[in-house]
Order: sequence, then C-alpha cells, then structure tokens
Amino acid sequence: MENSFDANYWDSRYRENQTGWDIGQASTPLRQYIDQLPNRNLAILVPGCGNGYEVEYLLQQGFTNITVIDIAPSLTCKLSEKLSRWNGKELTIVTGNFFDHSGTYDLILEQTFFCALDPHFRQQYVNKVHQLLKPGGKLAGVLFNREFPGGPPFGGSIREYEQLFSPLFPESTIEPCYNSIDARKNTEVFIRLVKPKVPAGSNNENFPGPRSVQ
Repeated sequence: MENSFDANYWDSRYRENQTGWDIGQASTPLRQYIDQLPNRNLAILVPGCGNGYEVEYLLQQGFTNITVIDIAPSLTCKLSEKLSRWNGKELTIVTGNFFDHSGTYDLILEQTFFCALDPHFRQQYVNKVHQLLKPGGKLAGVLFNREFPGGPPFGGSIREYEQLFSPLFPESTIEPCYNSIDARKNTEVFIRLVKPKVPAGSNNENFPGPRSVQ
C-alpha cells in the first residue's frame, strides 16, 4: 500500500517496463474526448502523468494551460526534455505527490493514475479531485472495468465507481467505452464527473448536464 507514494518504486517500475497500463500512445477514448473540447484555454491537470502521451496530444492540439504531476523524478525529467518546446509556457511540470498539490482547474484528465493507486486511497482521490476542481469543473477519463490479481494496476466496476463518486459528483456519467483499443475492448469505462456549482442539495437550474462538451 505504501508503494502508492514511493518515488523510487515508480521510477523502478518504469525503468524495468513493469507498466501493464501503458499502451505507448494517447488512448483513443481520451483523444476523442479532447478533440471535442472547444476551449483551448481550459486550466487542465493531468495527475500521475507517466510518459505523458495525452499531455503531448493536448499540446499538439493547441491547449495552452496544462499542469502535470508525477511522483517519479525520472518521469518528470524525461517529460521536461521531451516537451521542452512547451515547458514553462503552455506546460507546467510538477514533481511531487498529487495529494499535496494545490491549485484550481477546469478539467482533470484521468488516464492510468487512479488504477495505479492502492484502492485504500480511492476515497482520498475523490476528495482531492473535488477540492482541485473549480465549481462546474470536470473529471474525465478512463477507468478499468475489470479486476486484476495483485496490482498495480487495480481494477473495479461501474457499480463500485458510482458508489465512490456519486456523493460528491451527483450529476455524472460512468459508461462502457465504445472506442477502446482492441486489447482493451469491454474492459474500460469512460467517466464524466461534474463538480456542482453549488453545494449538493441546493437548487441550481443552470447546473451543467453530464454530457456537457467540456
């Protein structure tokens, strides 16, 4: 369980290619989600960025305000070199623990960070994401819809995710991915979770629906 926050552990996993969640490219569900975002100036956070395939894709599509964080120094160093043309301008790279991070974001993109955390920390993850998002902000991305022996990665099910997220994100969708890569077909769900603009239970006629574009 303590490995979730061990920088040396994650450095070692990547050096030894023990990264079964890494597909070597930006995932199709996230690429297609990114493609339909109209506002290129959204403040976006990518936690547990790893090799940063989605980060590079965002930058290539012209997004201007991206922050990434990873606990493993070798990964953030590698990303700084790989994305040097954007680093310090459109891109901010942070080496550290996601749960110590502060800031406010319009959108948090989830791709393989949640599944790398020991399930004991999932409620803490939900609380932290909710804290970092602006009112009306969104958490979007891909989670596994299957179980794994041991882990990481750690899996789960739609029912588990609904129970976990719904108290803080009551107007949201969690549904099977229709556009996963062949190796992941029928094993992924896409989440679109919206932080309420007002506290849960308050009347808000302008609350953004779960299928809002951003």
